[in-house]
Amino acid sequence: MLPVLPGGRGHAGPGRLDVSISPRLPVTEEPQPPPSDEPPPLLLVEDDAGDALLVEELLADSGLKMRLLWARSLDQARDLLAANSPRCVLLDLHLPDAHGLQALGTLRQQASHIPVVVLTGLAEESAGLDAVAAGAQDYLVKGKVEPDLFGRTVRYAMQRKQAEQVSAALQASRIHAQENARLERGLLPVPLLRGAGDVDVVARYRPGRAQTLLGGDFYDVVQLADGSVHALIGDVSGHGPDEAALGVGLRIAWRTLVINGTFGPRQLDMLQELLIAERPGGQVFATVTSLVLSPDRRAATVLRAGHPGMLVRSPAGVDLVVPPGGPALGLLPGVVVFTVHEMELPPDAEIVLFTDGLYEGRVGPAGERLGEDGLLALAREAAGLPPQEFVDTLLRRAEALSEDYGGLADDVALVHLQWSKEADTTR
Repeated sequence: MLPVLPGGRGHAGPGRLDVSISPRLPVTEEPQPPPSDEPPPLLLVEDDAGDALLVEELLADSGLKMRLLWARSLDQARDLLAANSPRCVLLDLHLPDAHGLQALGTLRQQASHIPVVVLTGLAEESAGLDAVAAGAQDYLVKGKVEPDLFGRTVRYAMQRKQAEQVSAALQASRIHAQENARLERGLLPVPLLRGAGDVDVVARYRPGRAQTLLGGDFYDVVQLADGSVHALIGDVSGHGPDEAALGVGLRIAWRTLVINGTFGPRQLDMLQELLIAERPGGQVFATVTSLVLSPDRRAATVLRAGHPGMLVRSPAGVDLVVPPGGPALGLLPGVVVFTVHEMELPPDAEIVLFTDGLYEGRVGPAGERLGEDGLLALAREAAGLPPQEFVDTLLRRAEALSEDYGGLADDVALVHLQWSKEADTTR
């Protein structure tokens, strides 16, 4: 018998920039009922007992493994929907408390995730088409239904609804991913060059996390009115979104300090204070190199906190320079005093800053890594290339060498700085 229910950037100036970002979907569904040995419910909303009996017989002969629930009115159907999770609803359009498409609209407001098959009379086939246009998955004409047609219609209705839900969830996920990408892109640096096009910047950035534009590595370049060029590169330990957010905070803080005239050890002290205040855990630290190129192009001052060295390119070749420095920010707060290192530059020098993700990829079956020596060898092989090709070749060769052993799993940032040879060198 049928069970019946009772009654959201910086400004780029005139210098030349070449910045490349290389980016590295969950589907939500309606909650499903807990698994049960009982067949899934099929809800019939029909006030006529004779038609309800015919539907019961059709279900029995259709081969569908479902149990029928019967509601005589839309009000009873609401209660059954709240207490059960029917896989499909068979809805008559002529009910005591609702008529026509009103019944369908009311039902879909309460359970839009459940497929609906409308039942119409012999003379009301157009009403079935209207119901499909209004959101029903299909319709059946009473008196013209065989068990096979009944079974196919219910199965296809459930499959179409499931496909519709998956498509909607994928679209929502795409929109969410696009919004995240726009947000991350807005947080990436745009070098602030205020000179007369006298410095060229080539930057490459590749996050280690899949499907993101932003990782824990960070960099920035700012040129001040006096012609000096300030550059930053850093790496927050870890690879999650919290570390990426912290990297953005440190970069923006550094830019603010530079523009406000805070240089030297005080700059790193303040960045360390920010890191300690904002880091997601007590073990998080950040390596940093803060570099200032003097306007006369002959010298640089370097503050280094646990970060790798830098490549210095010149007509004489490529060298790896590791200036003296202190520990990473956040490791020994209040203990270490950061010091500035003065460094003379060879004529026509070019500086390449990088993060350790570039050389920490495994390149052999025993787990050996490329390392800084291997990176220097790659750089010397590409020494004669122009800046863009040089940087791209380094990244491409490092990726190729590690491809068979897991690839470059960490974030990678590279920044190539060069005084423009086209600019007037008279000071």
